[in-house]
Amino acid sequence: MALEKQVNWGIVGAGRIAEKFCEDMTYVRNGKLAAIAARSADKAQQFADKFHIQYAYAGYQRLFDDPNIDVVYIATTHNFHFEHARAALLAGKSVLCEKPITISTEQCVELQSIAKQQNVFLMEALWTYFLPSIIKAKQWVEEGLIGKIKHIKADFGYRVPYDPVGRMYNPDLAGGCLLDMGIYPLAIAHYFNPVDLTDLTLKAQKAATGVDNDLVILATAGDVTLSLATSFQCRLQNAALIIGEKGYIKIPDFWRAKSCELYKMDTKIDAFIDTEPCIGYCYEAIAVAEQLLQNKTEHPTAPLSTSLILQQQMERIRSMF
Repeated sequence: MALEKQVNWGIVGAGRIAEKFCEDMTYVRNGKLAAIAARSADKAQQFADKFHIQYAYAGYQRLFDDPNIDVVYIATTHNFHFEHARAALLAGKSVLCEKPITISTEQCVELQSIAKQQNVFLMEALWTYFLPSIIKAKQWVEEGLIGKIKHIKADFGYRVPYDPVGRMYNPDLAGGCLLDMGIYPLAIAHYFNPVDLTDLTLKAQKAATGVDNDLVILATAGDVTLSLATSFQCRLQNAALIIGEKGYIKIPDFWRAKSCELYKMDTKIDAFIDTEPCIGYCYEAIAVAEQLLQNKTEHPTAPLSTSLILQQQMERIRSMF
């Protein structure tokens, strides 16, 4: 049997999310970890040793300039996403960048322009879109099993202890629950109903640093009513409900979904469980590599147009705080 072609991954940032992504690379046959870049040599080497990565770089540009690397996964703090993605793209590297891909519409447009000029792949790491449970739920909708969608309810929140200099609460690090967690409810609403928001109203609370730490969003998207929420103050239900005229779909922990349930009125008529042992980052890594091996520059499931819409939505919401 012929070996499956692989792409070489470079990891940018050695924090918690990067670790989870690398843990899931065990389940990725069409890609392998080749390099890690961190702010310090010691941190990069420790990360490399943990995940058996050949090259460890202090600083990021050396990784971007490494001719052995095909694609970089950017997992630094939000405020650095644009800078690091831009440098990688200009070095000719394909990019998978953690959410939010940027912190403004202007930055998002510029990254997309550079990716087009360089003719390289660029995608925001909307990993939820690639989870089997989410794909199954979308299939049920497309088959008409819940009828026309009327409501989408989704929330994502965890209590985050207040730390004015930490990533979550520091405005200089692009803190706030909207950018950190709120993008998930917005993204799942767009996935099931790709219509722009109208009649937007919200209730926002702020921490002492000025960043949002609790947010409720009500909006209309076409014929669908959206009820979305995010919070650093408490754990929310973290579920999504896709409600149609005939029934509804319940997705527990939708942002990392391992299951979904289909209801007709009050009766559960079907369910799906993802039994794979992975966290779920592997699915987007596999999907990115598939596109790269076909010389594609975007993924149809998470196109750049979707990232731009989400940026515009978040920018509009932030202007209303």
